[in-house]
Amino acid sequence: MSTVGSYEAKTRLPELLRSVEQGETVTITRRGVPIARIVGVDDGRSQRVGDVIDRMRAARARRPSVSTTEILAARDRGRRG
Repeated sequence: MSTVGSYEAKTRLPELLRSVEQGETVTITRRGVPIARIVGVDDGRSQRVGDVIDRMRAARARRPSVSTTEILAARDRGRRG
């Protein structure tokens, strides 16, 4: 969590918003007193990257493997028209 003064927050808003998008919380102060906090929106769509990767690996493990030869053959069949 980072803390910035109100003037600095005004001048660095785009940078602070990028930090918030990456999961950081920013506290804005006026004369050293916290007055606001910028936090990311949790709308249910954001998931931890590790969880997504784990689900992708599990899905891949459930599918039969395909050889390079099979992939190239399918590609070549698609080119015949």
